[in-house]
Amino acid sequence: MEGRAIDTIGYRGMHSYEIAFDNWFVSEANQVGGEQGLGKGFYYQMAGFENGRLQTAARAVGVMQAAYEDAHQYALDRVVFGQPIAEYQLTQAKLGRMVVLTQAARQFSYEVAKLMANGGGILEASMVKAYVCKAAEWVSREAMQIHGGFGYAEEYNVSRYFVDARVLSIFEGADETLCLKVIARRMLDAVK
Repeated sequence: MEGRAIDTIGYRGMHSYEIAFDNWFVSEANQVGGEQGLGKGFYYQMAGFENGRLQTAARAVGVMQAAYEDAHQYALDRVVFGQPIAEYQLTQAKLGRMVVLTQAARQFSYEVAKLMANGGGILEASMVKAYVCKAAEWVSREAMQIHGGFGYAEEYNVSRYFVDARVLSIFEGADETLCLKVIARRMLDAVK
């Protein structure tokens, strides 16, 4: 067995590793799924993705909320041409869209969590992950824009929110694969 840490540009609270098993023996007693699990590890893993997708959507909502709150506070504090930038219509429009997307993402996530708690929501878990993670990218980008040049500086959290939001659409199934192989396929199969 060998492995290495993989350095990433963001998501510093969770680390990525590469691990390889070569000629590794697992006793029958430790086999996932017992004797019936032989050759089914991939399917067991796939069954766990739905929960992970909902969890990733929830993390994205948290990033969105933090990005909005920081942008809102910065807009109140930053004075340009004698007034806070929160007084300018463009900033107000950006903040308004940010809070709308954040609340919509939160409610969508709650609804899918309820469905999953009752034994459903498998397709919806993929949908919420795809939508909310893309929305988090947009909201965190707008937070950077409101911060201007400081939005790109590591001393402000919005720069971190942006790179953290970006990786969320990759976790638990890349967005393109999720939309093509899971959402579209299940939607098409539903009408056959």
